[in-house]
Amino acid sequence: MSILITICARGGSKGIPNKNLANLGNYPLLSYSAKAGKKFGEKYSADYGFSTDRSEIRDLASKYGFITDYARPEFLATDSAGKIEAIYDLLIYEESRNKKKYDFVLDLDITSPLRTVKDLEESFKILLSDENAYNVFSVSKPHRNPYFNQVEKDISGYFKLVKIPEIPIKSRQTAPKVWDLNASIYIYRRKFFDHGFQNAYTDKSLIYEMPHMCFDLDEKIDFEIMSYLISNNKLDFEFDYL
Repeated sequence: MSILITICARGGSKGIPNKNLANLGNYPLLSYSAKAGKKFGEKYSADYGFSTDRSEIRDLASKYGFITDYARPEFLATDSAGKIEAIYDLLIYEESRNKKKYDFVLDLDITSPLRTVKDLEESFKILLSDENAYNVFSVSKPHRNPYFNQVEKDISGYFKLVKIPEIPIKSRQTAPKVWDLNASIYIYRRKFFDHGFQNAYTDKSLIYEMPHMCFDLDEKIDFEIMSYLISNNKLDFEFDYL
């Protein structure tokens, strides 16, 4: 069983400028994903791939064991470029360089670092338990439910629930169960890429529900909140690789 662990770190972040080089708590943001990936990878003799368009980000990644001479092409370093495309390009490069075809790809998003090695192991177990599944991704319990308290604008210009239930729902607790994507863990079977999927959501996808706090960094305030939680020991879990 061969595994490629990937981290993709585009340099042109606009929501949080230079976030991939910034410190989160006492460590660089990038280090959380790299250390977790290396710890998990040791168990499976995994290989490691890193994708970036900035030399300074590549240099930082190398300090944590993600050493590569791969350079992300310009067409994959734009705001409109898809993450799956970037992972696939890196995958093809690493397969050619290492002269092997990987069975699984584990991608760790730098901007969602609130994960543990145990989370990675439990996610992988879920995917291994179903040979027909293409992938598994991590989720969290939601703050809103599209069947109950999320609305969208319809073609008439008026607003309605995003998801219309068959039977009227009177409370959030009785609404169908949904989850928030937290962007932290994505594990793909190689056949996922062979089928040419453009995003992580297929007809044979599985989820791993995080048993603890997990959210990604979209805006500056997210970074400030996460920094405060980590620096002041306010998380509801402990990192098992630091």
